[in-house]
Amino acid sequence: MGGEDDGLRAYHGKRDFRRTGEPAGDGPPGEGGRPRFVVQIHDASTLHFDFRLQVADVLKSWSVPKGPSADPRDKRLAVPTEDHPLEYEEFEGVIPAGEYGGGTVIVWDHGTYEPLSHDRRGRPVDFAESLAHGHARFRLHGAKLRGEYALTRFRGGPDRGAGEDAAWLLVKTAGGGRGHGTP
Repeated sequence: MGGEDDGLRAYHGKRDFRRTGEPAGDGPPGEGGRPRFVVQIHDASTLHFDFRLQVADVLKSWSVPKGPSADPRDKRLAVPTEDHPLEYEEFEGVIPAGEYGGGTVIVWDHGTYEPLSHDRRGRPVDFAESLAHGHARFRLHGAKLRGEYALTRFRGGPDRGAGEDAAWLLVKTAGGGRGHGTP
């Protein structure tokens, strides 16, 4: 097995698909075009937001306890979780009690994003590579979230696997341009 299956090994290992309605991730690979994002409200043991960005054929995922903010002064803790299948972008429902993540999931916002990371010479950097290095900038085009944001790893060493030993910050950057802020 390779590619998507390797990226979803942790996801599959935490779920009993005979009990949960969550997608197993056996759909076709993502379409071309701009990568997608989704923010879901997840009322599990604690109410939090799940922030997910499409990177290749998976959704890289972070748990954001206070949710994303449109205020550039706000820095939000973002704790990495396992990669999710692309089909999770549309998932809403109740994960049964006793199952991993048991509770209600609803889509709060979704749309596309533009990677904005670049090197010191201003050349674009592959988005997965910028995440692996601990800092990625992107512009969200959602119904609620619009504008430039960044994810920055601030604790822990080099990213090992899913990087669950590290914590990240999700920050709205104050970069210029139109389309910033929320409606």
